[in-house]
Amino acid sequence: MNTLEKVSPRSTKTVRSTNPVSAAESSLIHIRQLHVRYSADSPIVLAGVDLDLYQGEVVALLGSSGSGKSTLMKALTGFAPITSGTVQAGRFDVAHVKNRELRALRSEVGQVFQQFNLVGRLSVLTNVLMGSLHGAGALNRIGTFRSADRQRAYDLLDRVGIAHKALEPARSLSGGQQQRVAIARALMQNPKFILADEPVASLDPRMSETVLHLLTDIARDENIPVLVSLHVLQLALEHSDRIVGLRHGSIVIEGKTKNLTAEDLSPVYDIEQEAEAD
Repeated sequence: MNTLEKVSPRSTKTVRSTNPVSAAESSLIHIRQLHVRYSADSPIVLAGVDLDLYQGEVVALLGSSGSGKSTLMKALTGFAPITSGTVQAGRFDVAHVKNRELRALRSEVGQVFQQFNLVGRLSVLTNVLMGSLHGAGALNRIGTFRSADRQRAYDLLDRVGIAHKALEPARSLSGGQQQRVAIARALMQNPKFILADEPVASLDPRMSETVLHLLTDIARDENIPVLVSLHVLQLALEHSDRIVGLRHGSIVIEGKTKNLTAEDLSPVYDIEQEAEAD
């Protein structure tokens, strides 16, 4: 039975629901007691994080700036040091992967960023094709893509609704269009899961809805987990299956979205401190 423990807005007690998926289904991402510190004399960024991500679900990651959201995503791909704890991402023990295994891990993760990270002078199609470079043969590496890859790139652009822009330079597109190109590029990798770090922070409300609907459809259609960090509570409540709230490097709330309200999520933010600062 799914349960959820409610807390008052002033509490920092962790709220957890039971496994949002069938107990018989194992998690694709399994994190236990994750601690991250970038150097011996720096503060702890993540402190004892436990988290599981399951196939086909969208998990919204909430927290103020500095709460550890981006670091958590980086820890999943080896871009942040795992000081202690375990991170199992698919077939990889992230704390112990090196060199070739690390490259293989990153090739299986579709990443979507706030700033799109497209090459503006290149065509939309070429930007999407760059998502296939991890499996490139010799011809790909000198700039010629296989016809099968080109067809897949066109198909993905059609899926995100901008196939008609395929031959235009990426810099000519609007922000929302560029973010859809970035999503198509991530899908070009055939990812096992997707990390979307503030993917709508620079978009207007209408385009934010479009991008989040797209990520939700991808999670369902591809049966992969999508972890998306957001600042806007309402977007998290409308576009996720589960919400995880970070505060000062620890999870302070976690539950199925349908069981949560904006009031339940207030412990995620330093409301009292912000009020005193005002």
